[in-house]
Amino acid sequence: MLDVRRLYMLKTVAARGSITAAARSLALSAGAVSQQLAALRNDVGVDLLRPDGRTVALTEAGRVLLEHADRILAAMEEAECAVAAVKGTVGATATLAALPSTVARIVAPALTALGERHPQLAVTCLVTDRAQLRELALGTVDVVVGQRYHHLPETADRGVDVAPLLDDPLLVVTAAADGAGERPVALGELAPHDLVVPPPTTDCGQAILHACRQAGFTPAARYVTADIAAQLALARAGLATALVPRTAIDPSTPGIRTAPIEDHPILRSLFAATRRTGTTDPTTTAVVSALRTAARQARTAPRPPA
Repeated sequence: MLDVRRLYMLKTVAARGSITAAARSLALSAGAVSQQLAALRNDVGVDLLRPDGRTVALTEAGRVLLEHADRILAAMEEAECAVAAVKGTVGATATLAALPSTVARIVAPALTALGERHPQLAVTCLVTDRAQLRELALGTVDVVVGQRYHHLPETADRGVDVAPLLDDPLLVVTAAADGAGERPVALGELAPHDLVVPPPTTDCGQAILHACRQAGFTPAARYVTADIAAQLALARAGLATALVPRTAIDPSTPGIRTAPIEDHPILRSLFAATRRTGTTDPTTTAVVSALRTAARQARTAPRPPA
């Protein structure tokens, strides 16, 4: 009989691209993973992996086995969810992955509420800019707080359920001393400004570039950083104008003014993603519910300073 743990290792190696990377994510040695995969190869009697430059790739037999492994692993999670649903109680652990810009206004309030409502639940929170939907599929995280900018086509990820949290507009951020107030700003007015923007390889950087070009100019990126704290510091110092998501700005931040964009709004949709199962999991349901409540509160919270 095939060992489910070995099937999961095969899936992880296929997703990570190498035994070393898979071992790192599994908190195992590369030797231990190699031994388990060798045992799996002996179980099926055919090679499952082949060298591919500095990485490894699945053989045809490996691809066939992985298709079945995905169904087996999904069925096991379905069984766990079904038992949890019968018990009707929130579990003891969950792992949440979230973008840094969502922590202060959404994630932190949600985790506080979860701690009060379900004190037995320990949530591990991974704060990272890296896309985590792959980690969701691998089972290393249970809930992902992600984003999609409106200029990008909406894509449906197989096996993933998405719960919308809120639409989060980017605001124009300048030094408080510039006297601009909260008057809505036409994006074209920023053409002569020195801007601080995220790298163009990021979703936010692409969204800003796309909107500015629609407004008739290519932004002058004097400063390039994805660090929102750095963006706000440069704006506060009067060195640059920033475009920052509303929920990423602490309303009590001193020394800055914010204004909405009136003609070419730049919006990101925040969402909570979970693995799709036929039975509702009380634990992930509780986490998503807390995130949605925090998002509603963030939507009605006071505007950042103007």
